This record gives sequence, structure tokens and C-alpha cells, in this order.
Amino acid sequence: MAGSGRRPEHRGPPELFYDEAEARKYTQNSRVVEIQAQMSERAVELLGLPQDRPCLLLDVGCGSGLSGDYISEEGHYWIGMDISPAMLDVAVEREVEGDLLLADMGDGIPFRPGMFDGCISISAVQWLCNADKKSQSPPKRLYRFFSTLYTALARGSRAVLQLYPENSEQLELITAQAMRAGFTGGMVVDYPNSTKLCLFQTRAELAKFAFQGLGTECADGEEMHQAKFTNERTRFRNAKGKSVKKSRDWILEKKERRRRQGKEVRADTKYTGRKRRPRF
Repeated sequence: MAGSGRRPEHRGPPELFYDEAEARKYTQNSRVVEIQAQMSERAVELLGLPQDRPCLLLDVGCGSGLSGDYISEEGHYWIGMDISPAMLDVAVEREVEGDLLLADMGDGIPFRPGMFDGCISISAVQWLCNADKKSQSPPKRLYRFFSTLYTALARGSRAVLQLYPENSEQLELITAQAMRAGFTGGMVVDYPNSTKLCLFQTRAELAKFAFQGLGTECADGEEMHQAKFTNERTRFRNAKGKSVKKSRDWILEKKERRRRQGKEVRADTKYTGRKRRPRF
């Protein structure tokens, strides 16, 4: 159920909208892949994760694992959940590095308390604002999602949700249920006229939560990793000092991560990462 860079139309529940054909079409679209990578980069940046250790993240509405690919490239571990079996089938075929769970986020986050260091969600949460059955209540489903997510996150960690609300009422509904569940935070304005980024944080003991500029310094000289709420449009920053995607070094790093996870990986050779000559 991850984002495609366009406002999705509501055509029934997502598990039916993203059938096998739509799931493959979605994942093979180069523009979708590029936008998904940008959104994922921005979301992970706003999580403010520590630089000295890998973290375990939850990807809600992980779809075919496009956002999870970026998480893996950053050296973190992740678990993805999605309501679409077709999307998860594509993720399995792509051999993504995260673990996958078929589940409806509106039924709650089924993980033990304090399990995750952060959560991202790319274009998924707005689906909870729609009732596909008479028995479904959007406010109740949103509260169940946020309250169980709050429990599953470690103290002081964050959730960054990119979404496409149909109107301001939907955005207010989402924010209200998040606050009711215990989160603090609000909306980060990157693209005022289209996509919305919501940053929520769990309360931490003796922690002063203040929205300040990314990279600003505290009084004691320590660098803060907070988000600044502004009306200015900001650009996605490219990661520095990292291997170029699809290069030999990038491939070797990915294979090494898979080995550490106990997965079977082909041996490295002089041909690893080498482009094949075009066939006549």
C-alpha cells in the first residue's frame, strides 16, 4: 500500500485495489520507484535514528518492499506489514531483506511493547479514513492503530507517516486520534499542495520534545535531530559517503548484510556487479 507519488483514488479496500496486476505494475514503474525512495529517505531522516548502531523499524503498508529497500541500504532491520497479499507476494519474489506480515493496520499493530526503534509509513494511513464495511468506524480504526503503534514503539521513538488526505478533515481526524493515543507532534510541510508528512513521537522520561531545525545544536553542544515545522518547501538530500546504488560496492554490502541474516547468498567473484554486454 506504499505511495506512488500521486493521490490514490478510493476504489474499495486496498487488498482488492492492489491485485496481482496492479502490484506488479506498481513495482515496475520507474517513477514510482524513484518517488518511493525519496519519500523513504525523508521519512527515515525524520526518525532521527542513532548513527552508531542498527535499529529495528516497522514499515506500515510496506507493499512490495520498496521503502524497505532504503531501510536495508541504511544498515537497519525492518518488519513490514500490509493488507494486500498480492503486494507481499511481489516483495517475496524480490527477496527483500525485511520480514513480512499480512495484516490490517486498522485491527492494530500485533507486536510486543517497545519492540521498534521507529516506524515509517508511505501513503497508507489515509486508507483508514474510509469505511469499506458498515461495521467499520474510521475514528475507532485510527485510534486502534495509533494506540497499538504507541505501545509497540520504544520510549522516545518516532513514527513518520507520509499520506495523501482527501481533505483537511481527514488530516485533522488522523492527528486527533494520534494525540488521543498519546503521541506528540504534528505535520511537517515539505510539499504543501500534495503529500503530507506527519511526525509523531512517543513521550520519553525527562525528555524535552521541541520541534527545531534538523542539525541545530543544543546548549550543551550536542546535535539535535528534530524536525522544524515550516511552510518552506525543502529538497530531499542525497546521502553522503554511501555506495552508489547498483554499483559493485553496493551489491557486495547488500550480500554481506544478507549473510549476517543467515540467508543463502552466491559467492563473490570478479564478475559480481559487472554489467553484461548487450546481446545482438
